[in-house]
Amino acid sequence: MVPELRVRHLGLADYRSTWLAMQRLTDSRGQATPDELWLLEHPPVFTLGMNADAAHLLDPGDIPVVQVDRGGQVTYHGPGQLVVYPLLDLRRRRLGVRQLVEALQNAVIEMLAGWGVEAGTRAGAPGVYVDDAKLASLGLRVRRGASYHGLALNVAMDLSPFSRINPCGYAGQPVTQLADLGAPADMPLVMQALERSLLAALG
Repeated sequence: MVPELRVRHLGLADYRSTWLAMQRLTDSRGQATPDELWLLEHPPVFTLGMNADAAHLLDPGDIPVVQVDRGGQVTYHGPGQLVVYPLLDLRRRRLGVRQLVEALQNAVIEMLAGWGVEAGTRAGAPGVYVDDAKLASLGLRVRRGASYHGLALNVAMDLSPFSRINPCGYAGQPVTQLADLGAPADMPLVMQALERSLLAALG
């Protein structure tokens, strides 16, 4: 039997309080705790992974910086970016971390293919790319056999804050978004399409 997967739409949610809520859910999990998929947007914030090099944070200015407990380097979240947090009991779903990463990436790639956008991945640099430009970033944490943090897909946002960091630790890394690729850029539509693709990818 496939474990239940509840989907929650959280709207525009404060980053720090959402992160703490993910930790609480993960730490309080029992065998009967349902898995959840959170879909949301964040106000502007830069986040640094556990082992991130602060040198990649070039000029944060007035945008808050939060040091968090995910993998990866520095990234930016802001309105117009769709964030997906898979809070999953990986053991119960019989998923390894690499399989979860691949499922998240493939869900985005398959959704884009339906809109005629060819996207792919890059060895050693998790995320989804169109040509050389990064469209979606990915950073996870696994604790007590369960995942949190996740995926950020650029839909229709102000991309200029990415110029104030080395995105995911890569100097000069181009960044793109659905609005610039001829794909749908309506957030509710994209959210619905990605949710459908994720539910299929995660079983």
